[in-house]
Amino acid sequence: MSLAETTELNRLYVYSRPGCHLCELLIEELAPLIRGRLELEVRDIDTRPEWKLEYGIRIPLVEYDGKTVCQYHLDTAAIRAILDSLPAS
Repeated sequence: MSLAETTELNRLYVYSRPGCHLCELLIEELAPLIRGRLELEVRDIDTRPEWKLEYGIRIPLVEYDGKTVCQYHLDTAAIRAILDSLPAS
């Protein structure tokens, strides 16, 4: 496994935009769940035309390993399943 693959498997992405109340709420709930286990990268969809086109109003959206984990609301069970799949540290 390459360093890039390892990094991707240690990171969750949240597609968001400033001022989005649902986004802020999801991030507040998500951060403590993954603290110390996964990195969180919040991506402002307004900074890239391709993200804005792809996600538009479908935010917040959580992505892991190239797949959508949840959208609009946090799926705690899905996040816990990801955490359970990680190697023990």
